[in-house]
Amino acid sequence: MPQAPLLRVEDLQVSYNTPTGLVQAVSGVSFELGREKLGIVGESGSGKSQTGRAILGLTAPGGRVRARRLEFDDVDLLRADARSMRRIRGGCISMIMQDPKYSLNPVMTIGAQIEEAFLVHRKTSTSEARRRTLDMLSAVKIRAPERVYKAYPHEVSGGMGQRVMIAMMMIPEPDIIIADEPTSALDVTVQLQVLAVLDDMLSEHRMGLIFISHDLNLVASFCDRILVMYGGKVVEECAAAELEQARHPYTRGLLNCLPSLDGEQGELPVLRRDPAWLTAAEGAQ
Repeated sequence: MPQAPLLRVEDLQVSYNTPTGLVQAVSGVSFELGREKLGIVGESGSGKSQTGRAILGLTAPGGRVRARRLEFDDVDLLRADARSMRRIRGGCISMIMQDPKYSLNPVMTIGAQIEEAFLVHRKTSTSEARRRTLDMLSAVKIRAPERVYKAYPHEVSGGMGQRVMIAMMMIPEPDIIIADEPTSALDVTVQLQVLAVLDDMLSEHRMGLIFISHDLNLVASFCDRILVMYGGKVVEECAAAELEQARHPYTRGLLNCLPSLDGEQGELPVLRRDPAWLTAAEGAQ
């Protein structure tokens, strides 16, 4: 018997009033998420990060979020009160931000920050929180958990900082992780290490993942399903294994712009956009 989705998003709209008029950052996005890895890809400004932030009520001041449906486990996220949202954020849905040096508190030790994430959502002793924190640092493949526990964020590398962020978001054992460009600030070899750690944690705890990225190859190799966003809309959805067979001209254009080591490709093509893509997306939704 199939399980009910953890998250339901229907006709999500995010808009901002600006001096030049209304800007529609997200326009009519719909999807469901189970205990799977869902990738959301697109260029900068396509609305993918705004979609992730809207789910958790983290839209910037001045933004307006509307939806026909935005539910987690039958809780209406648009109408939930502040207390309910504090319980959901971190405890049920966590978000891994793009660059740890901007997300970690520079004046708190790493151990104190991870412990705080645990104690906010779990009623337990400080000694238990410390034990769980050290266990979690070990789980994300940090070799010297005691040393890192006492360190400050500026004392660890970017790759280790991102593992710390994963530990902090995982320790309350949420049902869903939203990862917003979690490896874009890392070099390729460290990217793969961090993704391997994340994949192990997701499998162990049977969590759902929304993986937001501009890197099509990375998402295709890591996720189960992919949404392609353009101009605030979803223009195509496909299984990650079938990305090479994508049919929308925008997705094809992104794929064609990727460099290849096979054969003589010559000059990379430039993506030529068509205003009709957005019209077609509106009709599909």
